[in-house]
Amino acid sequence: MLGSDYSVSELVIMAFEGTSLSAKTIAAIEREKITHFILFIPNYDSRVQLIALTDEIQKRVARFSTIPAIISADQEGGRVQRFRPEFTLLPNALKVGRQGSPNIAFELARIQARELFAAGVNLNFAPVCDINTNPANPVIGDRAYGDHFDIVSRMSSAVVRGHLAEGVEACAKHFPGHGDTHVDSHDALPILDTPIETLRQREWPPFHRAMKSGCNFVMSAHLLLPHLDPKFPGTFSKTFLKTYLRKELQFQGVIISDDMEMGAVVHNFGAEEAPVLALQAGCDLLCYRHEDQTLIAIEAIKKAIQDKRLNPLELQVSIDRVRAVRKKLKLPSQTLTLSERLARIGSDENRAFVQKHF
Repeated sequence: MLGSDYSVSELVIMAFEGTSLSAKTIAAIEREKITHFILFIPNYDSRVQLIALTDEIQKRVARFSTIPAIISADQEGGRVQRFRPEFTLLPNALKVGRQGSPNIAFELARIQARELFAAGVNLNFAPVCDINTNPANPVIGDRAYGDHFDIVSRMSSAVVRGHLAEGVEACAKHFPGHGDTHVDSHDALPILDTPIETLRQREWPPFHRAMKSGCNFVMSAHLLLPHLDPKFPGTFSKTFLKTYLRKELQFQGVIISDDMEMGAVVHNFGAEEAPVLALQAGCDLLCYRHEDQTLIAIEAIKKAIQDKRLNPLELQVSIDRVRAVRKKLKLPSQTLTLSERLARIGSDENRAFVQKHF
């Protein structure tokens, strides 16, 4: 079993319903000692509400943990921006890339992170390091900074540095590269025949640049490259996560799975089997968009430990990786008043910068 200081829930990120914590969610947090969360559009109503929600999460977690909770969101800009009313509306990555200016990308990321930090969100699932290699790609498109690894690398580096400058962690996604797919992994499993040398020369430089810029998180992609791993997609592949990402690219940070409830996963793996396979492959954190599915995963992981399918010592290494980042997180309530936090979100200065350049 895990050591007494560790909890299986430290291997998952949980979503929940509503704009406040329900009695059911509070009970789950306290029972399982859940410390990692992701927020979506239905969790947001206003600046005041979001600040109250994230503060409440931190207070609940502080009852059983001495280090801050991770509260995450997808706030890329463009069509993927979970918090819109009252926040500064950000341009999509393609528009940013077309400016060709890492300085502008850096300042935009600072605006992005400054508002997230004030709201209590400390991990943003950005930048998208995928290259828009396939113009017909149904899932990436204008979420990518461009169709060449050089511009994507320079923009990704700037975005990571901008986030870190404002106290928010960034996450490079989606490794090993989702830009050349013809299928949306939200719906089904994409299958690619990209050669390994093309991955190394074209798809991976942006990820490597993001890592060198201090990015502590990389998100795996649910896509299959059968000539490199004929059985398992990226999230479930030791080849991609342990051999390429860990050993070849020397990534020492946290590997987060893409949403474990996407079609590419649920149509190919069972709800109890998927979390076990992903952890075996080398994921450190598994991301879920529903509370009930998170709890199913937690129970499946507990059973896999008992059945000796998962090594507790390896899981503790994963948890320690995450804790190392959590220990560096700062809470906005420690440095800002409520009025200062509210003033940062959607400020005239932030909006003016976006309007000036876009």
